Amino acid sequence: MSEAENITLDLLHERHPGLTPALAQSYAEAAYVCLARYHQPPVIFSVNNAGNKLDRTVDFLIPDKRTSNANANEIDATEAGAYGLSLAAVESVAGMVAVSRAETRTGADWYIAPTGELLEDLESCIRLEVSGISAGNSSDVNRRLKEKIAQAAKGTSNLPAIAAVVGFKVLEVAISPLGVKA
Repeated sequence: MSEAENITLDLLHERHPGLTPALAQSYAEAAYVCLARYHQPPVIFSVNNAGNKLDRTVDFLIPDKRTSNANANEIDATEAGAYGLSLAAVESVAGMVAVSRAETRTGADWYIAPTGELLEDLESCIRLEVSGISAGNSSDVNRRLKEKIAQAAKGTSNLPAIAAVVGFKVLEVAISPLGVKA
């Protein structure tokens, strides 16, 4: 399987200039914990990128007891894991990487831009709103995607936006730009 068909959680900071090594590692650890709740590695995620469905393989480490204990809060782990997995998925299917965390009330969590693009400021970025669902099914992922698109639309920023929702149990990532029906 080629690298383009994989979603790689390891070393996100080396590809995403908006992430530090410590933050990237914590997102990867949280994603491992969320995936290990239901699955054994590797898994195949269905990534729906604005109606274009792609399968992507995600390999992950089974977390040790210490890592599981550090991520025992399901809500926090799901949120952090969704950040990592959604950033890696957007990189895999759209060639976009995190360049900065978004400010409060922008209707997004991250600013993303094409890989390798030199940015003078954030005005040419796209906002990325992220959410994660630990359990649930495809309907739950799509319902949450609609909510996240609405949240991005209400943000104070006028930059274009994308919403991404990760379903850990159902092995889906749904990605949709603002203005496109989920």
